[in-house]
Amino acid sequence: MDNKQLKMFLALADSLHFAQASEACHVSPSTLSRNIQQLEQQLGVVLFDRDNRTVALTREGNLFVQYAKSSLAQWDVFKQSLEGDSEELLGELSIYCSVTASHSFLHQILARYRQQYPKVEIKLRTGDVVQSIPRVTNEQEDMAIAAKPDVLPSNMAFQTIGVSPLVFIAPVDRCEVQAQVDSGQFKWNKLPLIVPEQGIARKRLDKWFKRKNIKPNIYSEVAGNEAIVSMVSLGFGVGLVPKIVLDNSPLKDSIQIMDVSSALEPFEVVICCLKKRLKQPLNESLWKLAKEEIEK
Repeated sequence: MDNKQLKMFLALADSLHFAQASEACHVSPSTLSRNIQQLEQQLGVVLFDRDNRTVALTREGNLFVQYAKSSLAQWDVFKQSLEGDSEELLGELSIYCSVTASHSFLHQILARYRQQYPKVEIKLRTGDVVQSIPRVTNEQEDMAIAAKPDVLPSNMAFQTIGVSPLVFIAPVDRCEVQAQVDSGQFKWNKLPLIVPEQGIARKRLDKWFKRKNIKPNIYSEVAGNEAIVSMVSLGFGVGLVPKIVLDNSPLKDSIQIMDVSSALEPFEVVICCLKKRLKQPLNESLWKLAKEEIEK
């Protein structure tokens, strides 16, 4: 087996979808399938249970995930040991963040990093910010941009790169929701509320309502702050998002910030990495550069 096969295996183990994994690896689904079969033949075990509709890791597949990650990490460390000049870092660095974070917090950091380390291949994956810390903890990614949790995992390092207020938002266009908001008297038991499914913002919102003894009228639970902005702009209800999301949204002109007197605790944005992986040259280089960018 070679590193390319290990990367294909990990891509499929991550997505559990042949089309998505083959696209991520820039190979055809048939090539991906053939390489997975070759791995299984070499190991003498089945790594995936698959049929026409689903793909799932077997027990042996889950065990092999750890081997593949460790093997690729050791390979990167070995390659770096052959490089005497830190400016000539080589390898692959994976980062996870929300779409908003990729535009705002991460763009400037990566722009400098690419200039300083042009031979490092950056793999940027975007999605719901709630998944940031779990993906780093599970070693699916090297680093992530996340909301700083109230309780910090002891095995992770965090570095603050920004702060954003949490704001209540409502539609601008005339609709039933907008009329209720413009009255200035927010009846939370009647206003339809679009909330995050989980995460820091949801926890703080629940505490806020509990503290005020309010039973909210939850219209929808949504994954991703960008989706909340979209639904609010269409008049489905009011929502709660970090202000940085609204500032970077193409829909910001369709949104108004509600004048809610009792503000929630701000949303602290951090870059995070497993402490044990900060010793690896690629992770260490990005971590130091991010710190320099923040301190500028």
